[in-house]
Amino acid sequence: MRDFTFYNPTRIEFGKEKENNIGNYITDYGLKKVLIVYGSERIKRDGLLGRVTASLEKNNIQWVAIGGVVSNPLLSKVHEAIFLAKTENVDAVLAVGGGSVLDSAKAIAAGALYDGDVWDFFIFKARAEAALPIFSIMTLAATGSEMNAGGVVMNDETKEKLAIMTPVLYPKVSVINPDLMATVGKDYLAYSAADIFAHCLDLYFTATYIPEFNLSLIENILRTVMTTTDRLLADPNDYDARAEFAWASTIALNGNTFNGVKGNSFDTHMIEHSLSALFNVPHGAGLSAIFPAWMRWHNNQQPERYERFARNVFGTEGIENGIQKLEEWYTKIGTPINLTEANVPKTAIRDLAENAYVLATMWGLTEKYPVDTIAEILEMA
Repeated sequence: MRDFTFYNPTRIEFGKEKENNIGNYITDYGLKKVLIVYGSERIKRDGLLGRVTASLEKNNIQWVAIGGVVSNPLLSKVHEAIFLAKTENVDAVLAVGGGSVLDSAKAIAAGALYDGDVWDFFIFKARAEAALPIFSIMTLAATGSEMNAGGVVMNDETKEKLAIMTPVLYPKVSVINPDLMATVGKDYLAYSAADIFAHCLDLYFTATYIPEFNLSLIENILRTVMTTTDRLLADPNDYDARAEFAWASTIALNGNTFNGVKGNSFDTHMIEHSLSALFNVPHGAGLSAIFPAWMRWHNNQQPERYERFARNVFGTEGIENGIQKLEEWYTKIGTPINLTEANVPKTAIRDLAENAYVLATMWGLTEKYPVDTIAEILEMA
């Protein structure tokens, strides 16, 4: 096992009706006014926003709110919210929604204490050294943002989907109530499962060294996601399945799987961001559309790892059989397995490759992924 530093200060409040205590959790930090960030108006119709604001008011916490965050969160909305946060002089940000809402909230929290453009943090022009305290109430399990220091936002002018990551962006408290996720549609359940898979498999297949503990942990997360997804497709009200799915999502990207690992990178994420940026493909759907082709391109670099994946996750033998089993499962749950199914035209491949190369440059992956190689993988997809 390689040397590592593990730091994760986020407190998780997991369970039924925990969102009703959000005012108490925020009061623990001596905060008096929060900006609530959310996506659709559904949280008003189903009463969630009312319960949240009632808890805040009970604890003498003032609030203002901004909605309209979309599944591929936009920089323009982040700019709008930063202006509101500064104008209203809030001292914390509360995300109520899924990963896109929380990713936006993280950018807002950093931008609220910065005199320049928050996009500076995404293009490495500046580093966020301070941020407003961040809290979250999750209504979708997928990204793991509730317990990590990263976030992704799309610049709607330049069509670049980039990431920010710095320790000040760890949420203080994240509420995970599986009941709040029961209304997630079958399509986004499938996309969420594919997102969790990619968080695990980008690490599993690219790392030059992974301890046995981590390999087994990742395999367990994958098996858990498959089992619980199948159960939830059959019965969306299966609380125990929803709970295990949600916790698997959190563990997949809260740092535990990365401890002691060497030489990993987020290859499929780097390519997929171009699909979301140029065609607004849901992130998980884009990942599942790319992953089988990327695996066929990449497997000769880690053949033993691919053999193990086939055996330990799908109970089969052989690299190609493992890839085919993954495709079959993606198809079964209803997420695309190629670009055609994701409604991305073949004529766009060069534009996608050039867009992805921007991120490859930022992530230090240009030697492995020149434009022509990215285009080759997209052609295979």
